[in-house]
Amino acid sequence: MARVTKTLKPIVMPATPLEAMMRDHLHALAVQNYSVHTVRNRQVHIGYFIQWCVERGLTEPMEVTRPVLERYQRHLFHYRKKNGEPLSFRSQHACLVPLRVWFRWMTRQNHILHNPASELELPRLGRALPKNIFSAQEVERIMQRCDLGDPIGLRDRAILEVLYSTGIRRLETILLKLYDLSLDRGLILVHGKGKKDRYVPIGERAIAWLEKYVREARPQLAVEPDDMTVFLTAQGEPFSRDHLSYAVKERVDAAKLGKTGSCHLFRHTMATLMHEGGADIRYIQQMLGHEDIKTTQIYTQVAIRTLQQIHAATHPGAMLERGENPSTKATDPDAEALFQMLAAEDEDDRE
Repeated sequence: MARVTKTLKPIVMPATPLEAMMRDHLHALAVQNYSVHTVRNRQVHIGYFIQWCVERGLTEPMEVTRPVLERYQRHLFHYRKKNGEPLSFRSQHACLVPLRVWFRWMTRQNHILHNPASELELPRLGRALPKNIFSAQEVERIMQRCDLGDPIGLRDRAILEVLYSTGIRRLETILLKLYDLSLDRGLILVHGKGKKDRYVPIGERAIAWLEKYVREARPQLAVEPDDMTVFLTAQGEPFSRDHLSYAVKERVDAAKLGKTGSCHLFRHTMATLMHEGGADIRYIQQMLGHEDIKTTQIYTQVAIRTLQQIHAATHPGAMLERGENPSTKATDPDAEALFQMLAAEDEDDRE
């Protein structure tokens, strides 16, 4: 029997000292149990900066000063994508944060004497809500666009039901495994950011569609019998993030609602509709997997319809004739969320 020898890939040496420092930093992140997605994201953003530096003759870590970083920040501000649009402030922020972490690491490891990014001011991020949020009726229209006689249509219906019922993130949906589904208990195990798992309740309707997909459509899509990934592409492979966004966006566009969006929009819709239905914001926080209550308030703020009811019930000039309407009085959770949001706004004003 002939011996099979593996050909080892040649090790590509780093082109510059900056690139060598990036590799060491990424290795340190992997050793500290950072996720593959986090390490890859840091590599992309730091790589952009290194390429920008090389184009300007900067190759050594000591050559990067605070003015250089501020110049790069201005470059991000003036940069235009292929469609002519600028980078959002959130995208600029995402490009700069990995650099601050990287230079802090180099300083702590004594690779550089001074951290040039220590006083770099990042772009302020507003508490902007998505432009579009679905109503319950609009969600039903989107669901109805799926062809249930087709395995792909049944798969997409199950995906939409899971997103709408649980509000889990795009990547969390992609990472779902069959053994994460405890449907008899009405729960799914979600693998969240920072490798933090959590159980999330899932509604009976979503359970029914998910079970139907797993029973009828998934066997037609599966190629590898050992692959336990719940949602598979037409090629029988796990979704990439862009692929899942495109699949969901296609269903949204097909409903012709005049609204654009994909996975994250269902997450926001779930949080908003639950809050309008009277759910305490802290329960929504737990479902969304947020550690900080302020992050949850970006999604829920105070639901506008609830706020209108509170305004009509409590403002002396809101109605022609003032009358008692117990059903529109603010509940304790609404009041708590409102005052927490006001405190957060006050804190932002002081910064």
